[in-house]
Amino acid sequence: MKPRLERLRRRKGFTLLEMMAVVMIIGLLMTLIGTQVAERINLARVTVTQAKIKQLEAALEMYRMDNARYPSTEQGLMALVERPSGTPEPKRWQPGGYVKRNMIQDSWQEDLQYSRPGSNNPRSFDLWSLGADSTPGGEGSDADVGNWVDEVTGG
Repeated sequence: MKPRLERLRRRKGFTLLEMMAVVMIIGLLMTLIGTQVAERINLARVTVTQAKIKQLEAALEMYRMDNARYPSTEQGLMALVERPSGTPEPKRWQPGGYVKRNMIQDSWQEDLQYSRPGSNNPRSFDLWSLGADSTPGGEGSDADVGNWVDEVTGG
């Protein structure tokens, strides 16, 4: 009996079953944590897009103060980046523009949408992102984010 007891005491490695149990536990934890991280990333993208919309609203107001009106729907948000052509022609367009090109894109690298006059803001303009799915409507991070929407949830 003594030699067998000594062999058990000298054993220093793990069995295959023990290693498989540890790998399964780690996999389960990574799955739980991974879904939480993905949700936080989507929420952050919505929040960043809302912040860009607020900054673009301010840039559009500056454009209006300089030129007495907002850009037309046809001129779009590019009127804030490059001097627009067509009507209405800007009288005092600011050299260098009002924003950089990447500011007119949402967090999913899609161009923000602009309409003048807006259907939600008929006295000014609508400015919105189509969300993660790049299609109108949706829920969660797929929901549209616009200057008429106050909540991060898109409601």
